[in-house]
Amino acid sequence: MADATEVDRGSGYAMRGLQAKVIEGIGRAIVRGTYAPGDLVPKEAELTEQYAVSRTSVREAMRVLAAKGLVDIRQKIGTRVRRTDQWNAFDVDILRWHSDEGRGESIFKDLVEVRQIMEPQAARLAAGRASMDDLRRLETALRTMDASVGDRDAYAHADVDFHVAVYGASHNALLRQFGAVVADSMYLSFSVQQVTATNEARLAADVAQHANVLAAINRGDGERAANAMLEVVLDGKSALIEALGHPEAAGDD
Repeated sequence: MADATEVDRGSGYAMRGLQAKVIEGIGRAIVRGTYAPGDLVPKEAELTEQYAVSRTSVREAMRVLAAKGLVDIRQKIGTRVRRTDQWNAFDVDILRWHSDEGRGESIFKDLVEVRQIMEPQAARLAAGRASMDDLRRLETALRTMDASVGDRDAYAHADVDFHVAVYGASHNALLRQFGAVVADSMYLSFSVQQVTATNEARLAADVAQHANVLAAINRGDGERAANAMLEVVLDGKSALIEALGHPEAAGDD
């Protein structure tokens, strides 16, 4: 009997345990470099034996890996690993595999740099466009962050909710979609950042910085909102750099 359904949010696929085993194994091997760009992954018959799964599970797993941009499936040729610049950089599994394999530093920093460009401008727009519902979502996320300083996982989820709410409050369709796309990646990044958050005071200071963003948006002060958000992102970048110097930040979870 198959394992309970797991959701691959990065590619939008729901997958079951046996299929997930192949996705994890091949996906990690590609990120690790066992299968380099241009290489053919083992044939279907070999993978069914290696992972003790059916051909159907292997085929479905390859489709998911193709959706992540990791492989290209060609009839009569086989399944070939794609160039790294063709991988879905925002896919949460690819980001997690990079982190688990000790290769997450550059991709995490790239994510922060993109947020450094996008989020201050989203906050600037939100200051002039946020609705009452938007403000309520931001306030709810901020209250949850404040109440969760003793629970890193809950705090990271609330932190993501706050940033996604800022993107939404911009009322720019592309920024809103970008926020949704990077939500899972932000959660993983925030979880890594918190490796060095050894006391609640440090997270409480982070809550205060997010409160500055909300206050500026609420006042309609776009310049202050953008500057406050930039401060949040840059402080997060510093925490991430510090955390990546700790071995526990790239564990084998």
